[in-house]
Amino acid sequence: MKHRRPRPRRQVIARAAGTASALAVALGAGMTPAMAAGNNTAKPAANGFSPDQTDQTEQADQTAPWAPTNDEAVLQKSLGAKTLSAQTLAAGRANTNGLQLTMPAPTGKYSVGMVGLHLIDKSRTDPYVPGSKPRELMVSLWYPATSTSGHYQAPWMPSISGAHFLATRHLSPQQVTLPRTAGHVLAPVNTKLGKLPVLLYSTGLHSDRAMGTALAQDLASRGYLVVTVDHTHDANEVQFPGNRLELNSMPAGAHSSDTLKVRAADIKFVINQLSTLSKGGNPDAGKATLPAGLTKSVDMSRIGMFGWSLGGAAVATSMQLDSRIAAGANLDGQFFGSAQNKDLKRPFMLFSSGSHNRNNDSSWRTMWSHLKGYRVDIKLKGSAHLSFSDNEWMVPQQARLLGISQSQLQQQYGTIDPTRAVKVQSVYLAAFFDQELNKKHSTLLDGPSKTYPEISFVP
Repeated sequence: MKHRRPRPRRQVIARAAGTASALAVALGAGMTPAMAAGNNTAKPAANGFSPDQTDQTEQADQTAPWAPTNDEAVLQKSLGAKTLSAQTLAAGRANTNGLQLTMPAPTGKYSVGMVGLHLIDKSRTDPYVPGSKPRELMVSLWYPATSTSGHYQAPWMPSISGAHFLATRHLSPQQVTLPRTAGHVLAPVNTKLGKLPVLLYSTGLHSDRAMGTALAQDLASRGYLVVTVDHTHDANEVQFPGNRLELNSMPAGAHSSDTLKVRAADIKFVINQLSTLSKGGNPDAGKATLPAGLTKSVDMSRIGMFGWSLGGAAVATSMQLDSRIAAGANLDGQFFGSAQNKDLKRPFMLFSSGSHNRNNDSSWRTMWSHLKGYRVDIKLKGSAHLSFSDNEWMVPQQARLLGISQSQLQQQYGTIDPTRAVKVQSVYLAAFFDQELNKKHSTLLDGPSKTYPEISFVP
């Protein structure tokens, strides 16, 4: 490994912007909104540079491929000015056929259902909004379903937030159409499986919960109830009932350690609402219709959590706050705050991109030393930081339209095939959570596999 020269003690925050690419969004008839899916330099800034721990120097290199400061800015640089020129945009708008994107199909044996819930935490005020407004969240629940007949497939993003997603990128619906997901809205839950283990998902900084859709629907097809969470006013856009759109309003210089505390509180609140659901209640603020069988299918004794980028760091912070989270997995996310310095006696997985591991991330080394339960550290060969988000399959499909060269794609997304990347991530996440939540040991976690040579174990 090439060693970096010492630099000033500052650290790059992996800003996993959920809209890291210049994507166009065309969502036809979307689902109803309820169904949608002070600067202290001693702390890390959530939107820029500042030290996390005073003894951390190895991540000062802002060119570190696994920790871009701003994913969207990095991609825009790779696109080049000519790509977003008026001439290019006009040509795209003239293309009435457009580009239809496709998602990797779930690989589990069950069909997938989906429902969105609007949750209001009256015990907290929103930390990003002046005044006394209660904290509101939108979440999506993905689960194994029985019959999907008559239940339409949910769009990747709901219509209003999708329109905002499009407008901020100066691209038209005629250029690119995002796919529908595998999640059939309000399809009945497969109650023959009994109570379902729960997995919560937290996404990257200023990212949308949609960025974890490929993994969420795949894990749901394997028998999990997966809850993807939008962290309001941290996420770029969140659509609420009544076509209300809440945008990113995080103050400049927000500290990542504080951001993680907000996210952990969000996750604890969501778990509380799942408890209400498991007891037969309806936690949706508008008492929206729930899928048949859902209230009978939530297993509060088997809860896990995974997250990408800053969402990966949120897993550790959330586990320290809420002991109900029995196992956690961090997808290529640098740790911030105090969680990494506290012992954690529950199972934890570190799952990194090809160039990221404990050798060049001291936050991971510190966290590793405090993991006192089962622990595993694996690396996905050929992947990059963005490979753990839905950007992995979206951007390569439209590379020609956006003028992205193959070398630029490989720099930002690695060399691994997008569909393969999603499959391998799903397989190993399922193996980990099957082992820890379902007590089904997987030999995949014992060491290298000929079936999945892309995975290596960090000793």
